[in-house]
Amino acid sequence: MDKRIRVGAVSYLNTKPLLFGVRNDVALLERIDLIEDYPARIAEMLLKDEIDVGLIPVAVLPKMKESYILTDYCIGAEAEVASVCIFSEQPIKNITHVLLDYQSCTSVNLAKVLLKHYWKKKVIFIDGGIDFRTQIKGHTAGVVIGDRALEQRNISPFVYDLAGTWKKMTGLPFIFAAWIANKSLDANFIAAFNQANGYGVRHLVEVLANIHYPIYDLHKYYTENISYLLTDEKRKGLEQFLSLLNNV
Repeated sequence: MDKRIRVGAVSYLNTKPLLFGVRNDVALLERIDLIEDYPARIAEMLLKDEIDVGLIPVAVLPKMKESYILTDYCIGAEAEVASVCIFSEQPIKNITHVLLDYQSCTSVNLAKVLLKHYWKKKVIFIDGGIDFRTQIKGHTAGVVIGDRALEQRNISPFVYDLAGTWKKMTGLPFIFAAWIANKSLDANFIAAFNQANGYGVRHLVEVLANIHYPIYDLHKYYTENISYLLTDEKRKGLEQFLSLLNNV
């Protein structure tokens, strides 16, 4: 019987430090099946029990019958995250429609929370397709996440960073995704997996040596934008986000 633990990960630049140690831990790799996809798909797989643990958007937590946050690491931000933004050609006060990134779950819900409670702005939300970024024009803005958001920063004249805006509104950091299991897992595996996650975060020079990405300064991204430690303050931010999510 196959005892491998099915692990779903996100194939974005922001996950590379977390996955670096996992990919280089031979003993750990023998215990897992590693599957990579975009965040909303990984979340769907976890909900359907197609994987045992996934780096999933935290907005999915209320949908889970059983959930366990496994590691001391997450995809979070203490201030501006750079790769989760509302992009537009107009100031946000002039926006009438907002396209929602199909790859996301937490980010689009964070946008809805901020539009309601921070900007106090009513807009029409539209589910974005594969090439939705071409529709970001006029009075139509778009929520774009991940690597494509770093690219979009060079295209759109107006950029509204959602983690930075969340910090302005609440004074708290934000968690976009965490390693979440849908069942209780072996404590030895959790300890090994946690240690592997931490390796890349502590050895960013090694991580960066394997990446060529001229569009954005990844050293800045990994040290100033993304905040990987899952702190008590981030947990407070998560609790407040999930509470506000009930009212959007």
